[in-house]
Amino acid sequence: MPTTSATSSTSATANLVSTLGAGSGINMSQLAEQLANAQYAARLDQITTKSDRISTQISSASTLKNMISSLASSLGDRVRTGDLAATPQIANSAIAQVSKGAATGRGTTTLEVTSLAKAQTLVTPPFAAETTPVGAGTLTLRFGTVSGGSFTADSARAGVGITIPTGATLAGVASAINAQGTGVTAYVATGTSGAQLVLKGQDGAANGFVLEAAESPTEPGLAALAWNPSGDATRLKAPATDAAFLLDGVARTSKSNTIADAAPGLSLKLTGTNPGAPTAISYSDPGGAITTAMQDLTAALNEMVSELNRNTDPTTGALSNDPGARALRRQLTTLASAQVMPANATGAPTTLADLGLKTNRDGTFALDTTRLDATLKRDPIGTSAMFTTGLYGVYATFDKLARTVSSSTDASTLGGSIARLTKLQTTLGTQRSTMETKQEDLRQRLVSRFAKLDTNISGSRSTLSFLQGQIAAWNGTNN
Repeated sequence: MPTTSATSSTSATANLVSTLGAGSGINMSQLAEQLANAQYAARLDQITTKSDRISTQISSASTLKNMISSLASSLGDRVRTGDLAATPQIANSAIAQVSKGAATGRGTTTLEVTSLAKAQTLVTPPFAAETTPVGAGTLTLRFGTVSGGSFTADSARAGVGITIPTGATLAGVASAINAQGTGVTAYVATGTSGAQLVLKGQDGAANGFVLEAAESPTEPGLAALAWNPSGDATRLKAPATDAAFLLDGVARTSKSNTIADAAPGLSLKLTGTNPGAPTAISYSDPGGAITTAMQDLTAALNEMVSELNRNTDPTTGALSNDPGARALRRQLTTLASAQVMPANATGAPTTLADLGLKTNRDGTFALDTTRLDATLKRDPIGTSAMFTTGLYGVYATFDKLARTVSSSTDASTLGGSIARLTKLQTTLGTQRSTMETKQEDLRQRLVSRFAKLDTNISGSRSTLSFLQGQIAAWNGTNN
């Protein structure tokens, strides 16, 4: 019987020790963390999975949106270089520089320049040196037209008073004039006769000017700088004049030598004269550049379609049920037949299909070069006119498409999808933060409880030690 009693006592002791954890080596802090993690792991994993899926959707939608924006931007850059439009070329480049205007030019234009626009140049009487005092008071610039010995003031432009302080020199007067920003500039030129102030206005007959002076009684001399047409004619080195030219035989004038949109598709910068010897301005054939551009456009569209197909695959596509992706597919399907130039005359090219773009049954694009060549042959200028930066045209069509799909306020666009998904991503982030806060709160509460349990176990161990001693004593007595 003693053996049975000892065995039973040992078993009881082992059970007590196991129950109290005295021999288990349990890390109470780690146990609290594991229990807290287990409580929230499933829900946090769900949030992570959803967040990862949304991140993939945002990335896919952004890629498609950026592809369209990049295509529109690249097309705009290509159009702005001018090689897709009929570019003017002048036979006599010494007469003018020509560039493409807002519209599209055609045919041949003649240009005959009889005079260039010039600025008035006026000089003062010579002084001994640049540092010679010139007097004090007020100089007044008045603007208008100088003709022979008369001056007609421009009533729309008020005179500009310029204060000349005591002790001023020619250099000081020049600085005071330049500081006004009137369009008249001044500098001091020292020549064989001495130092003179040179005043230059702006191009155009209406930018002529006179100079009035009101001297200081205590420091006279400023009146020597004053000038009007009835005075010393030798001081007027060049009168202000307008440009005069004939474009297509029509006499015209311009206050500037730079003339924007002088004719449809033509801007001018006059540089010389050719009275009696008109020069011709013709327009280049952009057919080759247009063909290349359409080939590049077709290839870019097919890259976009490939990306769209991958992302809308019913099984693996990140955007398989996305309304923005579906809307983009519909827009691409009707792209070739869309009216690019709705205001064009009957018979002129108006759609991308006229430029050879066609849609295949699988949604990809192809370039019908036969149709494009026929369009270029039938109406090269009208075809070229489709490649502008205006309200209508190929670029405007893709720019509108890019802006449409990028709109974050329309739920049926890629931009709207990105906005919606981003908002949902933010919500999930908030949920994750809340869940993690609750998890940490649980962990801290468990740690607190387990700390008390540790204290109880410590006390229990003392009791256990006492009991073990008593059991040992009993066993010794029984033996």
